[in-house]
Amino acid sequence: MAISPDVYEIQLTRVKAHLILEPDLSLIDTGYRGSQSRIARAIALHGRSIDDLARVICTHGHPDHAGCARALGQSGASIFMHPADRAGLGTGWRAAIRHPSRGRVFAAMTPEPTDFVPIVDGDVLPVLGGLEVVHTPGHTAGSVCLYGARDGVLFVGDVLQRRFGRVSYASGLYSDDHAAAKRSVKRLAALDVETIIFSHYPPLREGAARTLTALARDVAD
Repeated sequence: MAISPDVYEIQLTRVKAHLILEPDLSLIDTGYRGSQSRIARAIALHGRSIDDLARVICTHGHPDHAGCARALGQSGASIFMHPADRAGLGTGWRAAIRHPSRGRVFAAMTPEPTDFVPIVDGDVLPVLGGLEVVHTPGHTAGSVCLYGARDGVLFVGDVLQRRFGRVSYASGLYSDDHAAAKRSVKRLAALDVETIIFSHYPPLREGAARTLTALARDVAD
């Protein structure tokens, strides 16, 4: 599905990845382990090859967002991720079972990329005229949003959700620090956003900036 002339949604198992169709192809999030064939088919619909994929940007390290990163990296794409989440992906099942936590289990479910390019707050990637990395910790320590000022688009990963049409904060059930995740939304309200692009829900095109302002206003300092 086309979100804009350059941005296409790829529906994977229980999550959406987003293909940026430019001379150098970019992909935001990867789906679970084993998603590469579906990603390849989606890219082929545009007359391109998965071998043209230059970069994969993971909004965070959960298995539905970074589970296929290792396989795509082995195919030649550069894998971009915040170091705080990349560090956790070295967690094995033994450690997750010995000291169980939601974060350790999710990390153990996510294959560890062999190489990665660290991204931190304020970095600007050569995508969509300049895609700014906004560090929004809380859902995970290394969760990031990606802001394209040229088009007013904001990729929020799981920092926001849109259940039953209503935009709300990151899931308390799946977040490492729900209070921090809510506080991170204050940073998003300062951006000039026209479209919010979610990982599990349809994009919000109407009233995006007002929605972010309202959410930020409701967060306690």
